[in-house]
Amino acid sequence: MPEPSFALVLFLAVVVLLALLVWPKTGLVPRLYRLSHFGQRVRLEDALKHVFMCQQSGQTSSLQSLAGQLEVSTGQAASFLSRLAEMGLVQMEGDGPKLTQEGAKTAVRIVRTHRLWERYLADRTGVPPVEWHDEAERMEHSLSAEQANQLEARLGHPTWDPHGDPIPSSSGEIPPVHGIEILAVEPGRTVEIVHLEDEPREIYDALLDDGLVLGARVEVVGRRGRAVYVRAGSREWTLNPVIARNISVRQLPIGELPDSDRPTLLDIKEGETVQVVELSRACQGPQRRRLLDLGVVVGTEITPELMSVAKDPVAYRIRGALIALRNQQAAWISVKRLNYRTTVEVT
Repeated sequence: MPEPSFALVLFLAVVVLLALLVWPKTGLVPRLYRLSHFGQRVRLEDALKHVFMCQQSGQTSSLQSLAGQLEVSTGQAASFLSRLAEMGLVQMEGDGPKLTQEGAKTAVRIVRTHRLWERYLADRTGVPPVEWHDEAERMEHSLSAEQANQLEARLGHPTWDPHGDPIPSSSGEIPPVHGIEILAVEPGRTVEIVHLEDEPREIYDALLDDGLVLGARVEVVGRRGRAVYVRAGSREWTLNPVIARNISVRQLPIGELPDSDRPTLLDIKEGETVQVVELSRACQGPQRRRLLDLGVVVGTEITPELMSVAKDPVAYRIRGALIALRNQQAAWISVKRLNYRTTVEVT
């Protein structure tokens, strides 16, 4: 016969264990249930977004394309589509699934949240560009419509994500997309990059490795088959057709120069005064905010005054203050030289 005190302790231990397992909201069983439910909702929302993206690009979604996107079997893909159809979000037609009005509304909300979060990562954090997409993939399922609206207001109501994709408005309107594939540009024209496709990640990584960012300017100098030869300054390289297909551009007026043909603060000699033309789109997040906080905006005059022995960093006179900038930071600042006339006093 166990001692009363031992029985009481055992009883209390069982009660605590049951509480840990089944307590509403915080218990292990409710948590596991929510995780399972959340995982199913994520897969359904990913399937819905895939159908939406196919429709936006003029392509037809299929069981095979959905299975490939979600990395599941075609049987599982069919199950997801059946569930979406039961929910009234898609309808099955002869050439594949199509979004209903309610399905399109839900898909646009998911896409809006994704692109707003990418904009936040680019502008407000130091997260590397190659991680923006995967991070936003997780957050698009976690933010409510109200939270997305608050994020949009905090960011100043942006209309484009950092890859050049339009951000749908809170009412579901999507800004029109402008630009052509770089494959369609005739040699001899300078273009500005207006969109870089961020999927698959391997291709996006290759684009970044080539120094291609939103807003960058390059000159199309030639073509061999479907490959495109581009130039920026003294550097010339080839974009194979697989990579080139992920780059959309706008053609600039004849005579405009690629980015690296325009001087940057890094090219300026000590004592020479220049004026800021723009900041490179490659300068993102905290680095961009720091330069803006220092007054490095269009029209600001800057003079290199003191150079270290290694010439990195360099002290620049900016709005009356002497500020040290690294060479990488100086290379982000496009400038134009000022031709001041110097008055010589004769005595």
